[in-house]
Amino acid sequence: MASIPDKDFPSQISAFLASRRSTREFLPTAVPQEIIDQILTDSLTAPSWSNTRPFKVAIATGEVRDRISNEFLSRWAVLSQIMRKGVRNKLRLIYSWYGLPTSNRSIVKPYVKELRPRAQRVGKELYELFGVKRGDRTARDVQWGKNYSFFGAPVELFIYIHKSLHVYAASDAGLMMQNLMLSAHAHGLGTCAQGAVNIWDDAVRKEFDISKDYRLLCGMAIGYPADTPVNKFQANRIGLDELIIKPKKSR
Repeated sequence: MASIPDKDFPSQISAFLASRRSTREFLPTAVPQEIIDQILTDSLTAPSWSNTRPFKVAIATGEVRDRISNEFLSRWAVLSQIMRKGVRNKLRLIYSWYGLPTSNRSIVKPYVKELRPRAQRVGKELYELFGVKRGDRTARDVQWGKNYSFFGAPVELFIYIHKSLHVYAASDAGLMMQNLMLSAHAHGLGTCAQGAVNIWDDAVRKEFDISKDYRLLCGMAIGYPADTPVNKFQANRIGLDELIIKPKKSR
C-alpha cells in the first residue's frame, strides 16, 4: 500500500475533490493526445466487477466530433419543436420521425417525487445564471441545445457499457468516469458528464465501429475551461442526513 505523503494530504484531497466543477463553457484549445491517453489510463485504476471492465470509450475529436455535433444539433432543432404544445408541432411526426430519440428513451421520463426537487433546484439556479427567465421556452431550448455542441469542448467521449451486466456495468463505468474526471481536473481540464447525448446512439455508431453488445450510457465533454461565471457554479450538495440510511428503531 502506498504511504500517505504527509499529514496534510487528507485535507488536500478533500479540498481537491470539492474544487471539481462541471464545465459548461470550454475554450477551443486542443487537448494534447498524450494528456487524453494519460487520463484514460488513470481511469482504468478504478475497481471493477470481477475485473471485467465492462465498458468502452469512443473518442470524438476534429471532424468526427463536428459531424456528430452537427447531426445532434439538427435533430435537436426538430425535437425541441415536437416537444412543444400545439397540433402543428405534433403533425411533424406524420411526415418524419427525424429528431425523436433512437436510444435510451427513458431519459425523458420525469424524476420521481423524492428526487425531483434536487433536479428542479439545480435547473432553476443554472437557468437564472444564464439569464433565462421562467417560461421562456425558446431561451431554454437554446441553452439545452448547447449540450449538442458539447459546450464548445474539443473532445467528446461516448461511454458504452456491456449489456450483459446491466446496472453493474453502469456502476463500473461510473467508477471509471469519476477517476477520469478527477485526473482531467488535475491536468487543468474541465469535464461535463452528459446524459443528454445518449438519445441518438445511431449518430455515434455511424462514426465508430461499436459492437451491438454495448449500449450508450452517456457522453463526457472534455477541454480547457473558459473563465466564465457558469464554470464557477456550485451545485447544491446533499448532507449526510440525506445520504445515510438510519437503522430501524429497536422493538
